[in-house]
Amino acid sequence: MKNVKNNIFYLYSFLIYLFLAAIVFVLTTLFLEPDVRSFLVSRFSANLHSMETTVEVVVDDYSKEVYPDWNSSMYTEILDFFHTYANPKVIGLDFFRPNNDKKYLELLNNSDNIVAIFVPKIDMQDIPEEEKRFMSDFEKKYSLNVKTEENISAELNGVTEFSAAKMLGSAIIKKDDTTNKVFSAINVLKISDAYYPSLAFRMYLYANGTNDIVIDKGFITVPKTGLKIPYISTDNGLISNNIRFYQPFSYKSGEKIIKSDSSHTVISAYKIIDSYRHLKKYGQLQKGDFDPKFFDNKIVFVGINQSGPYRDIIATPMADRHPGVDIQATIFDNLQNAEFLYNASPFVNFLIITILSLFTFIMILKLKFGKSLTILLITDIIFAFAVLLCAYSYYIINLSGALSVQLVTLIFGYSFKFITESRNKEKIKQAMGKYLSQDIMKNVVSNIDDLKLGGKRAVVTVLFSDIRGFTSMSENMSAEEVSMILNEYFAEMEPIITKYNGVINKFIGDAVMAIFGEPIPDVNHPQNAVKCAYEMLKKVEYLREKWLFEGKPKFEIGVGINTGEVFIGNIGTENRMEYTVIGDTVNLASRIESYNKVYKTNLLVSSSTYEYIKETADVIKINEVQIRGKSKKMNIYEVLRIDRN
Repeated sequence: MKNVKNNIFYLYSFLIYLFLAAIVFVLTTLFLEPDVRSFLVSRFSANLHSMETTVEVVVDDYSKEVYPDWNSSMYTEILDFFHTYANPKVIGLDFFRPNNDKKYLELLNNSDNIVAIFVPKIDMQDIPEEEKRFMSDFEKKYSLNVKTEENISAELNGVTEFSAAKMLGSAIIKKDDTTNKVFSAINVLKISDAYYPSLAFRMYLYANGTNDIVIDKGFITVPKTGLKIPYISTDNGLISNNIRFYQPFSYKSGEKIIKSDSSHTVISAYKIIDSYRHLKKYGQLQKGDFDPKFFDNKIVFVGINQSGPYRDIIATPMADRHPGVDIQATIFDNLQNAEFLYNASPFVNFLIITILSLFTFIMILKLKFGKSLTILLITDIIFAFAVLLCAYSYYIINLSGALSVQLVTLIFGYSFKFITESRNKEKIKQAMGKYLSQDIMKNVVSNIDDLKLGGKRAVVTVLFSDIRGFTSMSENMSAEEVSMILNEYFAEMEPIITKYNGVINKFIGDAVMAIFGEPIPDVNHPQNAVKCAYEMLKKVEYLREKWLFEGKPKFEIGVGINTGEVFIGNIGTENRMEYTVIGDTVNLASRIESYNKVYKTNLLVSSSTYEYIKETADVIKINEVQIRGKSKKMNIYEVLRIDRN
């Protein structure tokens, strides 16, 4: 029954622990881990610089200062600059403009290396028939050639723009729901039954002369280049991977080092406009113009980063105001260099948490508080260092979740240890109480931190009882029978002694030695000792009749009681102590008990005890006896009857 209760206790404890650990893990993963991940990405994963062949042309505040009347026709001039005078490998247009400029549309249509952007409408329902026809044409022109074993049930339906461009790429960027920061790149998305690339991925495919990809479990593969992009499918059919960011681009201006918001070379759009207009008007560059040859075989992103409503800035781990065009350029570099950031799988995170929690729990159970806490602190430092090292190698482990669950384990473990130790101590007290008096046990426990040899002097009453003729009686019985009789006898005597505030000091064979007055304070200890003895004799009468009926031998007991000063406390060695009483008072009580055999009595008391009970008991003087070890004779008294009130 006890084992069943223990098992239920352990089961409930384990379930409570799992419940608390799960709640803490979910909360930290949702609200704390994104910030930790942001820190790891920005401080440790962004340890390389971007490609020098990837540049950004940005319509910024400088462009508006130089050209206060900046208008949409200037985007046409930028496109014409690259179409007529420069020779970039591929151009990505990370902006929208109205398709009402005939020249702009012609440039898009006549340029093979320009990728424009489109924005899908997510989860649009009940698509009109007209738009379905439009989507069919859109799919034929812009979708990827895909081989896939992956079943992505959710879809994105419809688009907002159908451009004259020969190539389009999606402009969707995935933001984290908690931090509203961009961690992931959506390199492929699904619209109806077709797959479409992101702006950066379309530029990568064009730069490498292919439109074929393979989507299988866990990776998007480009067969021609061997590129394998890790991905996960989100609920709305987006296929994304983690962005590996780069160090912000720095440049020298005079004696100062200027740190840019971007991680790539940034060229202000006004320089392109100046160069284009001078080339068109004079046929050659003027002083301060930008040489078109700089862009030969380069990857060019054109975007907007102006103050006001048109500023394309997004929060990322690197900055709260990260230019959107730089994010697109970063994604391209990731693809071109196969530099991806990997999140540890749920299984790996679960395994780490399990090992860390088990180790924590074992340390708590096996070691003392200070030592276990020190080891666990060192373990956490090593674990944190390992997480930082993994982040430096572009592998992100759930740090806050693991440490939070470990904290739950720490609190639960020490609580569990405290409860189980308390339960074990109680069991030990109960078990030791079968060898020692419960009151002695309480005395030991209350002074557990100050146990030492020594004690004090006190006036107590000592009771000795002995079974008459036990030695000869036991010769005719087996050891098992003797043991059974003694156990039953002692089991009946113990509650009587306890009832009268007595403490069983020891069992000596068939004899019982009990103390009254200590360690349980009792001013009436002589009277209570005699009352106890009288009730013990009555109980023996009952046992004698019971045992005779059961065919067991007849027996009687004799009791001797003495009151006097003793030394009571711990005696022995520092490693092995015994709580007992010593002194002449104890020896005298034992000697008095032995005279019961001489005078055929059952209950004898010393003269010192007699002085306390003479008003409440019928007592007769037996005789002056010579006690061994005493020079003078002393009176002993037989107790015939007592007043129990």
